[in-house]
Amino acid sequence: MTELDYYEVLEISRDADKSTIKKAYRKMAMKYHPDKNPDNSEAEDKFKAVNEAYQVLSDDEKRAIYDRYGKEGLEGHGQGGGFSSAGFDDLSSIFEEMFGSAFGGADFGGGRRRRKSYNYNLDIGIEVEVEFNEAVFGATKDITYKYKDACQACKGTGAKDGKLSTCSTCQGQGQVHMRQGFMTFAQTCPNCQGTGESKAQDCKKCNGTGYHEKEESFEVTIPEGVNDGNRIRVSRKGNIAPDGTRGDLYIQISVKEDSHFVRHGDDIYIEVPLFFTQVALGGSIKIPSLRGELDLEIPAGTKDKEQFKFRNEGVKSVQGYGKGDLIVQIKITYPKSLNNEQKELLTKLQESFGIESKPHESSFESMFDKVKKWFS
Repeated sequence: MTELDYYEVLEISRDADKSTIKKAYRKMAMKYHPDKNPDNSEAEDKFKAVNEAYQVLSDDEKRAIYDRYGKEGLEGHGQGGGFSSAGFDDLSSIFEEMFGSAFGGADFGGGRRRRKSYNYNLDIGIEVEVEFNEAVFGATKDITYKYKDACQACKGTGAKDGKLSTCSTCQGQGQVHMRQGFMTFAQTCPNCQGTGESKAQDCKKCNGTGYHEKEESFEVTIPEGVNDGNRIRVSRKGNIAPDGTRGDLYIQISVKEDSHFVRHGDDIYIEVPLFFTQVALGGSIKIPSLRGELDLEIPAGTKDKEQFKFRNEGVKSVQGYGKGDLIVQIKITYPKSLNNEQKELLTKLQESFGIESKPHESSFESMFDKVKKWFS
């Protein structure tokens, strides 16, 4: 799966200003719009990529994240490896300006706007759970999911024989108006979804839904280094429109937690418990890593929660930026109880250090005198 560079998609430089971005977007959207490229799957894919690029680069916050971290950085910011077709509707004002009434039948005089006859998005999303090690090293998974296929009897309209009549809710305008105080707001008609037309009778073949639900199974490759929340786009596995156009399937990855390893980005953390005598004496131990065993050298006097880093022992970047690190964090443990012999040995050990074993005495000596003076 090759990720496209958003700047390359719009054919602009990385320092392009908003005006340049918008101009480039208009040009590319006009070039690859489906109305101008009927039955051209390559143009359709490029049109989606152009919209995806514009949604990120036209937003200052998303653009800053993308410039620094790439597409992976947009995860969790309302942006993933792909965009649903619902997101494209947000750009309708630009489309209307570009194509006028030729685009979806838009009428700037307030008339009816004709949109798609079917009432579902072509792009769909599902969640797939993978094991921790499958996300780290990659895997193949068998996927079974459901998608919508337009009812041919009603051409996806849900109406008997595909016959639609003027919507009674908006009187064919495609919009309804709502007044709040002295302001009047227009919104898409909830009955006809902005088409200006509604069904008088339900199609018996699909019970008025406009589609038949089908099930499909296939094998998908989970790339090495994929992380929780990442999305994988599988082209032409989405819902099907009346004209045969098929959307994409977006697989959102959910990664199970591991009982020992904790992942943060491409770095892996592991907590290593050490007995207090081990950190006092120092030494060498073997610890588990993602790919086997590693030798950890413990300096005498190591502190609790101190960390040691093994470079390039983490997860391989899903975008090919090398590997993360393995970070080992020390957790010092103490005996829960002592027998008489152990108490005697520890007492002798403490006495052998002399005044060094009681650092609080030298630290607090002057403080006792100071506090007494406060009350004299």
